[in-house]
Amino acid sequence: MLSSTTGIKKYYFDKNKKLLVFCWIPATPCGRCDDCIAFFRSKRSGSDDFGPDLKLLKPIEMATETQFFAGIPKIPYVLDAEGGDVLCFKHYNAEEVLMGRRMEDWLRFSVCYWHTFCGTGADPFGLQTQRRPWNEGTTPMECAKKRLHAAFEFFNKLGVKYYTLHDRDLSPEGMTLDETNRNLDEMTDLALELQNKTGVKVLWVTCNLFAHSRYMNGAATNPDSHVFAYAGAQLKKGLDVAKKLGAENFVFWGGREGYNSILNTNVAAELKHMANFFKMAIKYKEKIGLQCQFLIEPKPKEPCKHQYDYDAMSVIGFLKHFGLEGDFKLNIEPNHTTLAGHSYEHDVVMASVFGMLGSVDSNTGSPDLGWDTDQFPMDIRNTTMVMKTVVEQGGLQPGGLNFDAKVRRESTDLEDLFIAHIGAMDAFARGLRNAVSIIEEGVIASMVKERYMSFSRGIGQKVEDGTASLEELEDYVIQNGEAKVTSGKQEKYETVFNHYM
Repeated sequence: MLSSTTGIKKYYFDKNKKLLVFCWIPATPCGRCDDCIAFFRSKRSGSDDFGPDLKLLKPIEMATETQFFAGIPKIPYVLDAEGGDVLCFKHYNAEEVLMGRRMEDWLRFSVCYWHTFCGTGADPFGLQTQRRPWNEGTTPMECAKKRLHAAFEFFNKLGVKYYTLHDRDLSPEGMTLDETNRNLDEMTDLALELQNKTGVKVLWVTCNLFAHSRYMNGAATNPDSHVFAYAGAQLKKGLDVAKKLGAENFVFWGGREGYNSILNTNVAAELKHMANFFKMAIKYKEKIGLQCQFLIEPKPKEPCKHQYDYDAMSVIGFLKHFGLEGDFKLNIEPNHTTLAGHSYEHDVVMASVFGMLGSVDSNTGSPDLGWDTDQFPMDIRNTTMVMKTVVEQGGLQPGGLNFDAKVRRESTDLEDLFIAHIGAMDAFARGLRNAVSIIEEGVIASMVKERYMSFSRGIGQKVEDGTASLEELEDYVIQNGEAKVTSGKQEKYETVFNHYM
């Protein structure tokens, strides 16, 4: 809100004109927004006849009038760019065809809403460092609308086709569930309008069931059924939003679904309640005709001391135990994987082996730290390992590569948001090219095949087929004696792999 000698400058979004309108209150009120109506009702005993002294200022279309990233053009692909050229793609060529598919379709990049547009640079030891123009406003809803317009300007200039969001990223929480849902309805109306205008789609929606104090003991695993019910109500609305916005996936991340002390926790009850929560989601998804993929995102800890969705194998075991494996896949975040003590690509590979890899939150962490740093992925070895798995399973669709990453606290310029995404997109483009070369040339694959060749004949074939018995294995050893020591050739594999970097 900007003060003036004649009044106060206000903004409102005219739903009929679908334009941003400026007005001055009280000097020349527009007579259309709620502020003006309330003002004149107080002055004219409730009369709706505002008279000729009202002046509606010229509506200005938000998309053309307000540029949050002025001076930054649409990011091009420049084949011969130099090292210092950071506002262009050097490797990501969306239309380039690899193994019969465009690079854009292999990678399916997505920008996350929360870190990119809601982040402020604050951390547990310091206050906000990043001052964003879209966060300046008189009300949370005013800021939310500016933020959404800024986001779509960013998507268009970066050239991505997808974004991801939490329900509470998009609109502020109200004093009641009804007010909260009305805020969300208003913001999703605007989001849908911008999606239709730009062609940008929602890769996935998720519900923030961890930040509010009501969820301090969990949401689906909370010991209080009232809190469980609130989580269910929020999930119901979240699924409605997913359908409204045409989301291709819906993610469940249980940041508070776990425990800090086993002494006050009934683990069996909490796991059962969480499974029942997922079953309710499946039923409601079917009821409303929501066509999207359900995903669970593993993480071992933080904010809980121990989360039930610890890693890929923990989640797969949980799903199989409760008969949910046919309704869910996994959204793997490599930073979470390394927090669990695994290598960067481990959970991506494990999920894929079981046919459960649905999407990837493409970020990285600092292995020497013990928390989730959500950095942009720039390591070509890591992106190559991920893309090798993705290509081998035929792609990630309807999932994608979502940059669940934030610029560092010290990166305060708006252009840093672009540079970070460009660098990560180039890193995955290089990883894709490397992976395709590895797969097409087949050197590593032939080496692996040769290593397991003994399972293609004789007793090995019977083991492979599941027809061998322990007695047969014993007879084989008696007849053939001690097994020969065979080199694993790890260094050779690593050398060959490095050839493609």
